[in-house]
Amino acid sequence: MLNWATRFNICCLLDNNDYPSVYHQYEAVLAADAITTLEKPAGNAFPELLQFHHTQQDWIFGHLAYDLKNEVVPSLRSQNHDGIGFPDMFFFQPRILMLLEKNQISIGAPDLSREDALEILQNCQQQPVNTAANTAVITQPIQARLNHDQYIAAVKSLQQHILRGDCYEVNFCRENYIEDVNVYPPALYQRLNALNPAPFAAFYRVNDKYMVCSSPERFMQKKGNHVISQPIKGTSKKDPDPTKDQALKTALYNNSKERAENVMVVDLVRNDLSHAAIRGSVKVEELFGIYSFAQVHHMISTVAAELPVDQPLTEVLKTTFPMGSMTGAPKISVMQLIESHEATRRGLYSGAVGFITPSGDFDFNVVIRSILYNETAKYLSFQTGSAITFYSDPEKEWEECLLKAAALRTVINEAGTTAP
Repeated sequence: MLNWATRFNICCLLDNNDYPSVYHQYEAVLAADAITTLEKPAGNAFPELLQFHHTQQDWIFGHLAYDLKNEVVPSLRSQNHDGIGFPDMFFFQPRILMLLEKNQISIGAPDLSREDALEILQNCQQQPVNTAANTAVITQPIQARLNHDQYIAAVKSLQQHILRGDCYEVNFCRENYIEDVNVYPPALYQRLNALNPAPFAAFYRVNDKYMVCSSPERFMQKKGNHVISQPIKGTSKKDPDPTKDQALKTALYNNSKERAENVMVVDLVRNDLSHAAIRGSVKVEELFGIYSFAQVHHMISTVAAELPVDQPLTEVLKTTFPMGSMTGAPKISVMQLIESHEATRRGLYSGAVGFITPSGDFDFNVVIRSILYNETAKYLSFQTGSAITFYSDPEKEWEECLLKAAALRTVINEAGTTAP
């Protein structure tokens, strides 16, 4: 599906990698080619999205970039460097839609016959993987907007804001980038997904801009009038020994610091949802759930709510965006601090990618553990971050950023560059 879809200038593949969850409906979803598109900057984007969905009355796929915060809170600004250039909001009505679930695939397109669908399926099955793109190694150095001393100074400055009571926690991020580089994004995605298969993996292309993503986190899902958000706070390494691994999971569950951070983001999500939900309907369905992934264990909580029947589908997206797990608390204060202390505009990173169905249901991930690439500018970027509290050790936070970056460096170096 991926190799077939990359012939189109606009496409989106969402793959749950067979991750078991009662909330998953499809194993994979592919939207390819665009009949119509919506591209909007922050300002009036959410009303435009609602109108676009109403007009098309079809599946639409796309993204909400982090900088839509400037529409949610008009006093905010985004003036930092942006080497990628994804728009604040982009959605498209796909010409071809493929839904994979439980050993069957549904294929839809305008005026599609059964023979046409079979031809598409056969083309996907016969599409060769571009192995030539995996042979070269990237030699350009990976650079960063914030060096060690700048990062340490920024963390200490944020801790002074926490001490003064401006905020409690800040999700602080640092960009890594490579200039003048040619990469083959499908190979990048395949490598990333092989090393770290995740339930919200995605390959996303909008003309010359690409995202490859191995996110473990759901931003929000809507089915009928029921919505859930599943923030992640709390991480532990894994161990191949089952006894030791179980001990790590138990330690994560009982870790007071991780619990405190998880409760804080759960409270933030509950508050955000309460602005759109029926009064009294916001519930924590699961608190401190421990879930295992390819590389780590995560602490995940599930917050649910019921929406009014006549409420626009964009209302709950606007009142909860950006997601609290990628900002900190309280949200407005920390978003101001993020802008003043980070050196890069986040753009699609820490935003959301997903789909909206014809009936107004939707499912969006959180764009983390992702690599972004601008093919025209030959600019590749990935960001890593951590939660800064008053008790954080700046040097350990720096080491955590380097550790997270190391995994993505491996993916980049081994995925290779475009074949001549």
